[in-house]
Amino acid sequence: MEITKILQGLCLVIFCLIMLNDKVVIGEGETMVNLTILESAVSKGAVCLDGTPPAYYYEKGYGEGANNWIIYFRGGEWCYNVIDCVARTTTEKGSSKYALKQRSFYGILSNNKTINPDFYNWNRVMVIYCDGSSFTGDVELVDPINKLHFRGARIFLALIENFLEKGMKNAKNAILSGGSAGGLPALIHCDRFKALLPNSARVKCLADGSYFLHREQMKEMAFMDTVNEGLIKLHHSTNMLPSSCTSKMNPSLCLFPQYFQEGIKTPFFIVNSMFDTFQINKTFPGYYENLFSNTCSTSLVKTLQDFKQDFTNALPKQSNSSSRGMFIDSCLIHSQITSGVGWNGFSVYNKTIAKTFSDWYFDRSHEQLIDKPDLPLNCYNFPSITNFCP
Repeated sequence: MEITKILQGLCLVIFCLIMLNDKVVIGEGETMVNLTILESAVSKGAVCLDGTPPAYYYEKGYGEGANNWIIYFRGGEWCYNVIDCVARTTTEKGSSKYALKQRSFYGILSNNKTINPDFYNWNRVMVIYCDGSSFTGDVELVDPINKLHFRGARIFLALIENFLEKGMKNAKNAILSGGSAGGLPALIHCDRFKALLPNSARVKCLADGSYFLHREQMKEMAFMDTVNEGLIKLHHSTNMLPSSCTSKMNPSLCLFPQYFQEGIKTPFFIVNSMFDTFQINKTFPGYYENLFSNTCSTSLVKTLQDFKQDFTNALPKQSNSSSRGMFIDSCLIHSQITSGVGWNGFSVYNKTIAKTFSDWYFDRSHEQLIDKPDLPLNCYNFPSITNFCP
């Protein structure tokens, strides 16, 4: 018994050392990036839900990357009713005064040349998400009772104007990106972003974990329908959505990328899991816990297979990969590009997200990679977790 305990202890120590070493490799050379409060945005009415200025983290580019930019919007779902929006004002999701003073940049924002060879020395920006509308809201009047400001669209414009003043007006390359609810503006504002940059610049957009699926025959809890309808009504977001979509259907549907992506003229790239944990959790709350316990009921397997089919059917047509790039994996995950493991570790057909996106962005290749498994995979390969439904 004692020998068994000793061996178990040694195995645990070895495993922890391996994981620690992996984290050191992933984070090697990282620096803490300071928070910048954009005070000048207040005079433009571009403020967070509680009226505080927007904020971001910025690491200046250098060398060959001095005139190249990556703008990344953090995510954090949406506030689609007053109660939720008020609750957000006591967090970073509704007020810049609660934002961390420093953050480390990983994945596509990493300053490590080995890990991020194509973008490590670019100007890299991470924007806090404090408006709750994926940067689409624009309500002039302030909520007189709760003192709420719905000004996401103004925040977006004030930030971009600030980055132009910092040197982005001379950009040779630029990427508008984001994760989850922060990835939606990378699509919604993609053409608007390109129009503000030099005509000669290579400008493309990247949405991570943001291709939220709408299912016309949804029998489950229609979470996203409820969110979108509430968001449009509360934040007055319609004017910021692509008119090519809002002219044809209910504006609340035009927050689903499948319905507006065809109207985007600027090239964009989608990173997403076909078994995205956020979507599965919100769509099938009764099944979610089973994903991590390998409980393979017949109904769960059928549900996941149907969801995968609907998701892949809703993706852009695979005909013009120079304007529509994709990396669609089978990992049980939500948002991947700012994680060192996700950016460089997960692969489809032996290509990582980092390699696939970089090749597409620089026109070295135009692959659209879509994984094939019928059920989700464990992409972390931790010893204590097996593949789902092996």
